[in-house]
Amino acid sequence: MGADQRDTAAGAPAPRRLFVYNGGLWANRRVRRILTLAGWAPRLGLPAEGDCVGVWGHSSTAWRGERIAARRGARLVRIEDAFLRSLRTGRAGEPPMGLLIDETGVHYDPSRPSDLETLLATHPLDETALIARARGAIDLMTRGHVSKYNAFTAEAPLPEPPYVLVIDQTRGDASIVHGGADEATFRDMLAAAEIEHPGMPIVVKTHPETAAGHRPGHFGPEVESPRVRRVTAPLDPWRLLEGAVAVYTVSSGMGFEAILAGHRPRVFGGPWYAGWGLTEDERAFPRRGRRLTRAQIFAGAMVLYPTWYDPAHDALCGVEQVITMLEARARAFREDRVGYVAAGMRLWKRRPLAAFFGSERRMLFREGPAAVKVARATGRRLMVWAGHEASLGDTGAEPVLRVEDGFLRSRGLGAALTPPLSLVLDDLGIYYDPTRESRLERLIAASVRLPEGARARAER
Repeated sequence: MGADQRDTAAGAPAPRRLFVYNGGLWANRRVRRILTLAGWAPRLGLPAEGDCVGVWGHSSTAWRGERIAARRGARLVRIEDAFLRSLRTGRAGEPPMGLLIDETGVHYDPSRPSDLETLLATHPLDETALIARARGAIDLMTRGHVSKYNAFTAEAPLPEPPYVLVIDQTRGDASIVHGGADEATFRDMLAAAEIEHPGMPIVVKTHPETAAGHRPGHFGPEVESPRVRRVTAPLDPWRLLEGAVAVYTVSSGMGFEAILAGHRPRVFGGPWYAGWGLTEDERAFPRRGRRLTRAQIFAGAMVLYPTWYDPAHDALCGVEQVITMLEARARAFREDRVGYVAAGMRLWKRRPLAAFFGSERRMLFREGPAAVKVARATGRRLMVWAGHEASLGDTGAEPVLRVEDGFLRSRGLGAALTPPLSLVLDDLGIYYDPTRESRLERLIAASVRLPEGARARAER
């Protein structure tokens, strides 16, 4: 169960011993840290009766732990990535922002119960505070365009709406295999989309791991036709859902996002979100007779079930913090991915600036008109320390970003060469110059329309 349900006060029970036999589980520092904070004590060796054995879902190495647990009378715990994971995929080396720690089964295997299925079937999910929290987090997630993976760009051209959206997945994905689907299921799904929506354009969205070349999907160029278009670019999934008149999936997590976006997706596999009255299902789910609202299923699956982690504070947290962090990380990725040429920066400021803005592409430092020239030649964004803009000379049509210390700067002064803890980046002007509009001025003018999640963040 999620962090919200655990007793973390003084005098809490001692950590439960969790024996692991998967190199990834043992070697992944982030996974081990989350487990430790959640009250588990990962270790090697052989369990005693009453101990637990941890395995990664139904992975290819899970059999080791399953066999030892059966022989030693230990309880089996299945672990998976949480439903909001990271900026890039795990195969790109990104650590997860949360885990699903299930002592009954695994969420994507409908052949047996899981903690998530039991929670959705039996928890009242009717507390006013819980449902209000779920609605606020849904709003935060949809407004921030936060998805499981978030390395997509706003500039990538979207298909012309309306269209039917068909979601591809990687071959061999555990949710496909254990959800009772196979390659033929994907062919049937595409055929159904074409038959049920005659004349309507079909957009096939590939999985991010397929687009990155890590794992093949089920739909290749051979499915393309005047009517069927396959998109491999890193598109914003929420904007894709906005243009769709119908959504078809086997067991993709994007099917859940489609529910949050107001769709009733057609489901051809056995994902955890099917069978609760929010999807059109090709198969029956006998244990899932309950009808849930969007807020209820979100409350169970995103608030109560996962164990979320805040890497900034090295602590467990709620889903709201994870959404906020992923939105900020994705926004920084989109802003920084083309890189910067910076001018007017004193030598001691360059390392802190590179730490702020150089995670995606190395920053270049030039002075005067040379900075403008390099920015144009390399496609990087042009940055200047506020007050030094005149040193650039004629920038023409080149946009200029102005940088200044943030309002909460540091324990020491800049004059003492103390690096700043926050910076302001302004594409319009700068906050201390009232002769022209600044980005801060525009944000303040629009602040009366702040959504609930943004207001709550400001109050914190």
